[in-house]
Amino acid sequence: RYVFFLDPCNIDLVHQKIKSIALCVSACPRKELKTLADIQKFAETNGSTLCSYELQPSEYTTDPRAAKLCPKYPVPESAPIPFFHRCAPVNISCYAKFAEALITFVSDSSVLHRLISGVMTSKEIIMGLCLLSLVLSMILMVIIRYISRVLVWILTILVILGSLGGTGVLWWLYAKQRISAGALDTQIAKDNLQALLIYAIAATVFTVILFLIVLIMRKRVALTIALFHVAGKVFIHLPLLVFQPFWTFFVLILFWTYWITVLLFLGTTGSPVPNEEGFVEFRMAGPLKYMWWYHVVGLIWISEFILACQQMTVAGAVVTYYFTREKRNLPFTPILASVNRLVCYHLGTVAKGSFIITLVKIPRMILMYIHTQLKGKENACARCMLKACICCLWCLEKCLTYLNQNAYTATAINSTNFCTSAKDAFVILVENALRVAAINTVGDFMLFLGKVLIVCSTGLAGIMLLNYQRDYTIWVLPLIIVCLFAFLVAHCFLSIYEMVVDVLFLCFAIDTKYNDGSPGREFYMDKVLMEFVENSRKSMKEAGRGGGAEGRELKPM
Repeated sequence: RYVFFLDPCNIDLVHQKIKSIALCVSACPRKELKTLADIQKFAETNGSTLCSYELQPSEYTTDPRAAKLCPKYPVPESAPIPFFHRCAPVNISCYAKFAEALITFVSDSSVLHRLISGVMTSKEIIMGLCLLSLVLSMILMVIIRYISRVLVWILTILVILGSLGGTGVLWWLYAKQRISAGALDTQIAKDNLQALLIYAIAATVFTVILFLIVLIMRKRVALTIALFHVAGKVFIHLPLLVFQPFWTFFVLILFWTYWITVLLFLGTTGSPVPNEEGFVEFRMAGPLKYMWWYHVVGLIWISEFILACQQMTVAGAVVTYYFTREKRNLPFTPILASVNRLVCYHLGTVAKGSFIITLVKIPRMILMYIHTQLKGKENACARCMLKACICCLWCLEKCLTYLNQNAYTATAINSTNFCTSAKDAFVILVENALRVAAINTVGDFMLFLGKVLIVCSTGLAGIMLLNYQRDYTIWVLPLIIVCLFAFLVAHCFLSIYEMVVDVLFLCFAIDTKYNDGSPGREFYMDKVLMEFVENSRKSMKEAGRGGGAEGRELKPM
C-alpha cells in the first residue's frame, strides 16, 4: 500500500525528482530501526521488506550485499503522507528535504527548505492568528447588528486608519531592519528585508487607491446605510442566519469527500492487462473511459446546487421578514420554514439555476485548460482570442449568478418557476439600474472594507508577533497563510450579510413599484426605508423647483 524510499534523508535531486530505490511496503517503520537485525525483525513482523527484493529477510544479517541493497541505518521513523501513500520521515529537517523532491515546486532547493522551516517554527502563532481572524469576524457581525446606521463611516475611518497604520509599521520595520542588516548578514535577513520593502510599497499604493475611492463614493451611501440598518434588524430577528456558512461548508465538505472517494474508485477500475515491462496495469474500456467527464460535471453542478440552496434559504427567510407587517407574528424559526419550502416546492428552481451556471462554467474551464496546454505554442492572435473568450464567459457567469440570486428572491416572493422569476427580477433590476449600481458598488465596497479590516488587523498582529523570529526564520509564507485564512473567514461571514442586503433591496424595489403608501397600498418596508423615500421625495421636489440634473439623480423608484 505504501512506497518506502531506501535513503530518504540523503536525496539526490535530478530535475527535482527523488533518485532513490523505492519499494512497495505494507507499513511504514513507525520507530527508528538502528541495525540490520531491527530491519529483519520489522520485515518478519509486518511482512514489509525494507531491503531490495533480491534479498530474503533471512539474509539481511548474513549476506554481504545487504550494505548496498538495504537502507542506510539507522532508518528514521516515518509516517505515510495522506492520499499520496509515501513513507515520509518524521524528522522536520529531513521532511523538508524530502518534500523538495516530492512536490517538484522550485528550482532552488534551499528556498522550500527555509519556507517549510518557517511554517513549522511558527505553527503555534499561525494557529493563534487564524483563531483571531475567526473571533474578529464574529465581533464584526455583532457590531453590524447594533451599529449598522453608522457602520459605513466607522468602517471607512477604521480601514483608512488601519491602512495608514499598517503602512507606517511596515516602513518602520523596514527602516529598522535595514539599519541592523549590516550586523546580521545572512540570507534569511536579506530575504526578510526584501519582503518588507515589497510589502511596504504595495501597502502604500493600496492606501492611496483606497483613499481616492472613498472620496469618490462618499455621497452615494444614503440608501446603503438604510439597507444596512434594516439588515442589522434582520440578523436580530433571524440569528441563525449567522451560521448559514457553517452548514453550507459542512455539506460541501461531505459532498467533496464523496466525490473524491468515487474518483479514486474510478481511477482504480478497469481490467488488469500486462504491459510491455511485465507489470500489470488496469485499463478502462467502453463507456467507463468517459465516466470521469460525467463525474466532473456532477462536481460543478452539485456544488453550485448546494450554494444555490443556501441563497434560496436566505432569500426565503428575509422575504418572510420583510413582508410580515407585525414582526411579532414571524414564524418561530423562519430559517427552518424557508428550508421546508425549498425542499417541498423549489428544488427544481434551484437545480435549473445551478445548471445554467454549470453550462457557462464548463466551457470556460475547457478554454482555460486549452490555454494552459498551448502556452508558449500559440500565436499572439490566438492567445488574445482565447483570453477574450475566457473573460467574456467569466463576466457572463458573474451576471447570471447575480440574476439567479435575484430570481430566487422573486421565487420566494411569488412562488413562481425559475424562468418567470428570472424575467420578473430582470425587469425590476433594469427599472432600477442606477440604484442597483449604487447599492452593488457602495454596499459591496463597504463589506469589502470589512474584509480588509479583518485581514489588516490579523496581518498586523502577525507582523508584530513574527517580527520576533526574523533572525532565524522566514515569515513570508506564514504571514501569507494567515492573511488568506483571515480573508476566507471574513468572506464566509460577510457574504451572508451581502446576500441579505441584496434580497432587501429587491424587496424594497418591488414594494415601491406596487405600493405608494396610500390607504390600501401601504408600504411593507421598515420605518428607516420610509424615511429614505420621504427624504428622496423632498429632495426631488426641491431639485425640481430649482431645475438641473440633480433632481433626476434623486428621483425615487
